Amino acid sequence: MASKKAKKTATTASSSNDPPKEIPTKKKEKSKASAAKKAALKGTDGKVKKKVRTSTTFRRPKTRRLAREPRYPRKSVPHAPRLDQYKIIRQPLNTESAMKKIEENNTLVFIVDVKSNKRQIKDAAYVRLTTDVDALDIANKIGFI
Repeated sequence: MASKKAKKTATTASSSNDPPKEIPTKKKEKSKASAAKKAALKGTDGKVKKKVRTSTTFRRPKTRRLAREPRYPRKSVPHAPRLDQYKIIRQPLNTESAMKKIEENNTLVFIVDVKSNKRQIKDAAYVRLTTDVDALDIANKIGFI
């Protein structure tokens, strides 16, 4: 056991061979103390600028709402689109009034999906024919006359 104690004292003695740290002079200590005194007297608050309120009614500030980050998806596969470009026009219409529209206005009539809007219908079905092409010929080619 005595040998272990001797080893410990030997290691501590070797570490004391390092050069001693500089001892601060009285002048440095005094300036440091005066700076600390000034800081203590001044305090941490300082001057706070008064908030200017532009409205007479006080509204409670809104709390922060973070976006959801689910740990797992609630649906394994995303839903297929309910209305795509192929579902907008359902079928051509060939009633008497539709035939009249074909002959007089050079216009084909289609039944469209209930959920589609005017822009979608126009994008899907609107075709400007040249003067030499007749809507009746197109209807025959489609095969609903």
